[in-house]
Amino acid sequence: MTETTQHLSSPDEGTRPRSPEFRMAVEALRGLRQDLFHDAFAYDPLPRMRVDGPLTRLLPPRLRHYAVWTPHAVVVFMGLMAMMIGASSAGYGGYGGYGGDYDRLLIGFLSLAPVLLTLVRPVGAFWFSLAATPVTAVLADSWDEWPWQAGSFACHLAVLAVVALRTGPRVAAWMWALTAAYGMVVTVLLGAGHYSSNTAPLLVISALVLLGVTVWHTRRQARQEVTAQQTVTAHERSRRTLLEERTTIARELHDVVAHHMSVVAIQAEAAPYRVENPPPELERAFVTIRENAVAALTELRRVLGVVRAEDYEAPDAPQPTLADLEALLDNVRDAGLDVDKAVTGAVRELPQGVELSAYRIVQEALSNTLRHAPGASARVEIGYVLGGLGLRIVNDAPPALHLVKPSPGAGHGITGMRERVSMLNGEMTAGATDDGGYEVTVFLPVPALNEGDA
Repeated sequence: MTETTQHLSSPDEGTRPRSPEFRMAVEALRGLRQDLFHDAFAYDPLPRMRVDGPLTRLLPPRLRHYAVWTPHAVVVFMGLMAMMIGASSAGYGGYGGYGGDYDRLLIGFLSLAPVLLTLVRPVGAFWFSLAATPVTAVLADSWDEWPWQAGSFACHLAVLAVVALRTGPRVAAWMWALTAAYGMVVTVLLGAGHYSSNTAPLLVISALVLLGVTVWHTRRQARQEVTAQQTVTAHERSRRTLLEERTTIARELHDVVAHHMSVVAIQAEAAPYRVENPPPELERAFVTIRENAVAALTELRRVLGVVRAEDYEAPDAPQPTLADLEALLDNVRDAGLDVDKAVTGAVRELPQGVELSAYRIVQEALSNTLRHAPGASARVEIGYVLGGLGLRIVNDAPPALHLVKPSPGAGHGITGMRERVSMLNGEMTAGATDDGGYEVTVFLPVPALNEGDA
């Protein structure tokens, strides 16, 4: 008994590896069941057509309102054509004693109904069309068209095309295979006494139709994937641009902060020697201040090492300020840009971070003018106001005829300016002017304590 139990539960028997052909067949049957049998008559209405395409946007609003039903109208037209073909080609003899008019009416209905059913239950419409084919063949009682009567022929082609468009290439392949199997079985088993079979023409024509539908699906899917990839790429490019600008700002501000921390450390070290007989508590306080300043400098260097690019070279000169703005304007004038500067308010020394950011914003705005509006003139306005610093850089429209063409640039300029303004809790607007130029307006707040110290 124990041996028998062990033999029945042997892992070698239960987990015997299957051949690739067997697994392929199982997967194929599973796909067939999922595509054509599972919820075959599920309700799936045909969606309305989008009217935001290049051609539909040209339509008047009233016609565009009705244009959304274009796919439904096409399907109804195909169904009416199949009904007319089926009714006109039906014989008048009938079957079972019924009159010819009733047979024609029923054949027309069986040719129309499956096509209309594709509007709401596409997979079920295929089975309906396949089931209606032998009924139509019996009613028509034609010896020339077997097993597909003219109405069934047109109806089944329309159903295959519409269902393939609404589902996909795999469902189209299964429908074509089942259609071929039905036609061959009926031709072999029930084709005696008929002159010829029209299964082969149906399979050839339907294969061409389904091939065209498959190509359309493939192109559409590829276009959607390309669009999605472009969207992801644009998003990643935007994020990378933002990170690059933040890294550049961090590298520049490192010098500013490091300078102040170095001054703090030096003053803390020299302060005890400036006081005669300083108390021990004061000496310990200055020692603590110096140690904290040196530790902060060490951390700053470590952070800079993280954000520094491989090809980054530390600048030899100090970071620029608004006092260096005149040299910048001379450089852009030499490059061909006619630029003026106007300063309002009482000029005063501002925090070095504000000075550096203001200088970089003016520099980037003038670079954008040179790049995008060659031949235009620009104006830089600097306003020292209560509570902060105001900047306005505006250029007029470039001349229509100019030897230098605009350059697209890298798209980092506005992003970098916004990052600098956001870092200082400022405000910025940038946009085209009424006369075709471009204007950048910035306000950088300055704490009241700094203003009083200045």
